[in-house]
Amino acid sequence: MNIIDYCVSGILVLLVVRQVRGSRLDLINLVLPVVLVSATALYYLRSVPTAGNDLVLDLVMAGSGAALGVLCGLTTRLRRKADGIYAKAGFTAAALWVFGMAFRTVFAFVADHGAGDAIADFSRTHGISSSQAWVAAFVLMALAQVVARLVAIRYRAYRLASSTAATRSVAT
Repeated sequence: MNIIDYCVSGILVLLVVRQVRGSRLDLINLVLPVVLVSATALYYLRSVPTAGNDLVLDLVMAGSGAALGVLCGLTTRLRRKADGIYAKAGFTAAALWVFGMAFRTVFAFVADHGAGDAIADFSRTHGISSSQAWVAAFVLMALAQVVARLVAIRYRAYRLASSTAATRSVAT
């Protein structure tokens, strides 16, 4: 890993600060995480290898990212105020977000610092074609985590707004 890799990871981890602080659900909160992860994907992703078990690796990693994202979204507290719905990540949501980022960063770090041969052996044994397959899988994991979290939060916000509107119409 180089300094750019650490900076990119740091920026993505700092997204959790915005989540813990809490903010109104608006267009910026919807677009910013997707833009940052998409920019990261453009920086790292050269191709998505499909030889051997590369697609299985991609699906497993994307699925685990989606699961982390949904859990982050479900453990984020939503509340309705007069000017909209606010989201605030609690300890569990923040820990899950950081876990996903840390997992990817630690894997890259240990791959560069002594575990490269073990990862290569694992890859050969399980039909993973190249290091680019791992890069693609981790990028897909990050993208799936961000998108799944956003979808879970937006769906919950929609339900909260709908139930509040229904309660108001019944009361009048």
